[in-house]
Amino acid sequence: MTKEQTGFLSNFLAGGVGGACAIVSGFPLDTIKVRLQTMPNPAPGEKPLYTGTFDCAKQTVAKEGFKGLYKGMAAPLVGVTPMFAVCFLGNSIGKRLQQKSPDQELTVLQLFNAGMVAGVFTTGIMAPGERIKCLLQIQAAGTGPAKYAGPLDCAKQLFREGGIRSIYKGTCATLLRGTGLHSREEGGGDQAVAFRVGVD
Repeated sequence: MTKEQTGFLSNFLAGGVGGACAIVSGFPLDTIKVRLQTMPNPAPGEKPLYTGTFDCAKQTVAKEGFKGLYKGMAAPLVGVTPMFAVCFLGNSIGKRLQQKSPDQELTVLQLFNAGMVAGVFTTGIMAPGERIKCLLQIQAAGTGPAKYAGPLDCAKQLFREGGIRSIYKGTCATLLRGTGLHSREEGGGDQAVAFRVGVD
């Protein structure tokens, strides 16, 4: 295995581990965010379902236990771990495509471009997981009977209702978000590191 291939592989593995850690640590806040965004508007004179972030967390734990904060996590965990792996891989490929030699320093614009390549790479994995996650989180916050038994059941029902297009609904928005997000992370992140090193 060449040094370049080893670099791609190490980026792929590092991204996978980092992605899993990011999901497990941040998912409760994501669940609360989705529930606050999708709660019904209260009738005049009625109190809202949740008064804020902490109230939403408290009610979720009281009704569903601590695991209620992690409802729907399987889909993003299965999707985001390889997504981050592919993101790191795509980013390293995006950098390499613009370098004349492996040790060439890239400009800020080139770093943004590498981030956009990473965003394109990740969209195919990210879009279905995001759709399933949101549907499960909204369902859990509702009062009616559950439509989906879990991530796999949700994917099956979406496929039955509208085929692969139904599973990938919202992909264009996910692509725009992904390319923009990763380009900012890559360009801004490297600049912040460079600035910090300069300060130290």
